[in-house]
Amino acid sequence: DTLIHEIAALEAGIKALDKTVAGATEQRKAENAEYKELMASDGAAKELLGFAKNRLNKFYNPKLYKEAPKQELTEEERILFNNGGTPPPTEAPGGIAGTGVTALVQISAHNQLDQGAAPAPPPSTWGAYSTKSEEGTGVISMIDLLIKDLDKEMTEAETEEKNAQADYQATMSDAADKRAQDSKSLTEKDSSKADLETALQGHGESKKATVSELMATDKYISSLHAECDWLMQYFDVRKAARADEVDAL
Repeated sequence: DTLIHEIAALEAGIKALDKTVAGATEQRKAENAEYKELMASDGAAKELLGFAKNRLNKFYNPKLYKEAPKQELTEEERILFNNGGTPPPTEAPGGIAGTGVTALVQISAHNQLDQGAAPAPPPSTWGAYSTKSEEGTGVISMIDLLIKDLDKEMTEAETEEKNAQADYQATMSDAADKRAQDSKSLTEKDSSKADLETALQGHGESKKATVSELMATDKYISSLHAECDWLMQYFDVRKAARADEVDAL
């Protein structure tokens, strides 16, 4: 009974362990998907903010403005252009408001910049231009803060993802070791149970043979008793008959 209970406990433990592993795996998949979604969203947001900052720099900090990369011509287009042909038109950027950013990003801020139109030209007076320049610089500073916050969030997310993956791998390793040990113990106990059942069957057959032998012995003893009882019962008669036979000689 003890061995049977131990086997049942091991089987239940392995089943529970497998269920725990499956649950942890599903949770890790969900966390990883959430991490990838966050990184994609924040990456697209940084790209969008960088585009807005560059557009503002074009008007307020021209030295910091970065021109869009020129379109690279294919070999056929280059030959056509060198022979006096017209190069193909540059495709307008797609994505959000013509920025080329294709991911759908929602960014909460005090105000949302209009990415479809360039900032208004500076006013004619120096004071007004100075005010607008300061506003532009303030907006650029706000964008820098937003980018910094996104960088911080992405760094924290990367750290959390790395730690979560490390914890998951450690859990899976421990679970694998535990399952291997329990499976080995279960195999050994099943083998012991089979040996005991074989031995029990052998004992049963031996008992059956012993009982048969005992019954035969009892029968033989009973026959001996019957013979002895007969001899005892007729001993005197046979003794007297023997004496008569001797006297007759």
